[in-house]
Amino acid sequence: MLVTSVTGHLMEVEFEDRFRKWHSCDPADLYTAPVRKHVPEDKLDIKRTLEEEARKCHWLVLWLDCDREGENIAFEVMEVCNGVNRNLTIRRARFSALIERDIHEAAQNLIAPNQWFSDAVDARQEIDLRIGASFTRFQTMLLRDRFVIDSAQDDKNLVLSYGPCQFPTLGFVVERYWEIQSHEPEEFWTINCTHRSDEGLASFSWMRGHLFDYTSSVILYEMCVEEPTATVMKVQQQEKLKYPPYPLSTIELEKRASRYFRMSSEQTMKVAEDLYQAGFISYPRTETDSFSSRTDLHTIVQEHQEHPVWGSYAQRLLDPGAGLWRNPGNGGHDDKAHPPIHPTKFSAGESRWSQDHHRLYELVVRHFLACVSQPAVGAETVVEIDIAGERFSASGRVILAKNYLDVYRFESWGDSMIPVYVQGQQFIPTTLSLDSGVTRPPPLLSEADLLSCMDKAGIGTDATMHDHIKKLLDRFYVTKDANTRFSPTNLGEALVMGYDDMGYELWKPNLRSLMEYDMKEVSMGNKSKAEVLATCLQQMKACFLDAKVNKVKLLEAMGIFFNRSDRSNGDDSSALGENVRPCGLCQEANMVLRKNRDGNFMVGCSGYPQCRNAVWLPGPVLEATITNNICNSCTPGPVYLIQFKFRQLEIPPGFNVNHLGCIGGCDETLRQLIEICGTGSRAQARGRPPTTTPSNGPPTTTPRNPQRSNSRQAPCIYCYQTGHASTDCPSRISATRHVQSHGMNQQNGESSIPCSTCGTPCVLRTANTANNRGRKFYSCSSQACNFFVWEDNLNNGSAPRSAPRPNISNSASNPSRTGGRGRGVQNAGRAAGVTFVSATGEPISGRRCFVCGDPSHFANACPSRGS
Repeated sequence: MLVTSVTGHLMEVEFEDRFRKWHSCDPADLYTAPVRKHVPEDKLDIKRTLEEEARKCHWLVLWLDCDREGENIAFEVMEVCNGVNRNLTIRRARFSALIERDIHEAAQNLIAPNQWFSDAVDARQEIDLRIGASFTRFQTMLLRDRFVIDSAQDDKNLVLSYGPCQFPTLGFVVERYWEIQSHEPEEFWTINCTHRSDEGLASFSWMRGHLFDYTSSVILYEMCVEEPTATVMKVQQQEKLKYPPYPLSTIELEKRASRYFRMSSEQTMKVAEDLYQAGFISYPRTETDSFSSRTDLHTIVQEHQEHPVWGSYAQRLLDPGAGLWRNPGNGGHDDKAHPPIHPTKFSAGESRWSQDHHRLYELVVRHFLACVSQPAVGAETVVEIDIAGERFSASGRVILAKNYLDVYRFESWGDSMIPVYVQGQQFIPTTLSLDSGVTRPPPLLSEADLLSCMDKAGIGTDATMHDHIKKLLDRFYVTKDANTRFSPTNLGEALVMGYDDMGYELWKPNLRSLMEYDMKEVSMGNKSKAEVLATCLQQMKACFLDAKVNKVKLLEAMGIFFNRSDRSNGDDSSALGENVRPCGLCQEANMVLRKNRDGNFMVGCSGYPQCRNAVWLPGPVLEATITNNICNSCTPGPVYLIQFKFRQLEIPPGFNVNHLGCIGGCDETLRQLIEICGTGSRAQARGRPPTTTPSNGPPTTTPRNPQRSNSRQAPCIYCYQTGHASTDCPSRISATRHVQSHGMNQQNGESSIPCSTCGTPCVLRTANTANNRGRKFYSCSSQACNFFVWEDNLNNGSAPRSAPRPNISNSASNPSRTGGRGRGVQNAGRAAGVTFVSATGEPISGRRCFVCGDPSHFANACPSRGS
């Protein structure tokens, strides 16, 4: 008998040479490009050894790992050996541990290799290759040269990888982070009661839990204070059992090693593989969490009777008089290939073992001993009391028999004694208090949490989950803190945000879960490999083509987190949007139409950040499409007209929902809407800090990590120019004087009403627009307010209109809380050098006719207009 070995997969799946270079084809072609499975150069020596031995042999017995991957490697070896000897008799040895009894049993019961298992792996490899290569090339070529990605050491060679398992795993981390970021603390109140007696202290909890309404809580609390006598309504005593864990599967081993020792899943599997190869534990890649009736559990326990630490417990287990033995529970999972992970050889600790080896071996042994032990037994007492109609409860527990907890030191079930109470007993509480608290967001995902999410959604297998987590860390899509909790990096969040904004849930687990189910069907013989390949690849190619069409979403998301790169050469107009006009500021790039994540529109220079020229459009814009029509008056040109569609409920009466407009400065309708409704330049991102808008540039986001983001001076909230604080803004000062002047007019008998937003008196004015000439209205003169109402609507009983302001919440419980998608303040974010005329034709401080510059009149009455 000759014995040789391979090192993992002997072959790998690759595209044919003409498709392997990144720029050799459209990434969409990779869904149909021919692939081949071959032996790479670094495995050619192994191939030659197999061929040499196969020529001289009659039998080939495959002693490879007994899972799907091992079965696929077996077929790779068969292909090489059959290539030089077609007369080989081929058999498969199935075993679960490298110990004598398993090896003898496998040799005496050789079987045929499982083609279905191998086909399932082939399907997975081809699907992952095509999807991963197409999306990786797409997003790397799209984003790498356009942005300065600060996580990259060498961003010229940066690869923004995409994996069909890797990305849903990233999605779990980002989704939890967004949930935390968007959480708004809400205050609640609860009533707590304690009673101290000679036997000790009992703490009673309000059975309502807590209330969010302060008034109701105070009323109920005062009722209890006025009638504080507590009556014992119920005393319930019962025996409680704490059951031992189910037998150990791979995922449970990784989760418990992370929770107990803070070992990464990657390190856990590396150490477990070492212990398996040395014969100390069974095969560490298994989904099974129940022992078969054929497993000799007593023999495994007997081997550990001499251990210096848990040997005495093993002896008690085997003593029939102790009554400690219990057949292990059934977790309900069986992969039909391997038993649960359990010890296969006694060791008191090997000298060459690291601390991780000692800890993981101890966990496997203690877990197995706990599985075959009786549950812990406790006596629990629950006491319910009544105070003025409000119910409170307290509980206490006494452990009667620790049983499995004696050996499983990783779990506890603490005692909590309370005094003895009898039904009908009355007493006065020692303390009775009304306490407040706030709701808190969930914590970041720990590694154990992330593994649970992946397992529940069917992302990856027990043998690959730790690899997907490692790739996220290696690609710097996520970081892991000392408590093994994950946070997304800017890069990871931007990628997920971009795909999320496309509307296709490529970062959700649904698609991959269906693929995993299909591949399981292949391994069971219910579906063919070709059928699954055709279905999955057709579905993912459709998603890929949609992503290409909507790539602007990915660019916009990246633009929130990263600066533009010089390597893009300003040639992003086709990716970012259609050209509107040449940029008049830098005179090098084009101004393009953009739409941010919250649906607000702007026209910005494609040369950002070198050029920050931008024009924000009115907040009520619902749709904006560039037409082929060119403005005849605005320069530099050509300036293409934009077809706008406004939200009906957000524009004043008299304005049409549809409007063909120009952003070059000649469009009075756009100016009036910006004057009245403001712009969309202050919308907040999903679950992120408030955005700030430079006076002449796209929005930026307050960075989570200042060391990784460029600091920018915040613009003034009144005029949106930098260089001064909002408290010193000249526009604010002039606006204040304007308000004071209207106050004097009010004393002279002019009609006015108070602003519903800021309280400033609003004087009756007369509109001078073409559609509303002579119509009376009230509007607030403060530039920080958008109050507006027509006089005839007010007389008819209609409510005044006040455009929503940013960061104002409708929450009754906390008026100062921010959130929502508020529109911008009046005149926010206008481009440098652009002025606006009033919708009413009345003078406003600092405003001039934009046609001739004369402050005595406005553009709609300018004699020079049209000349």
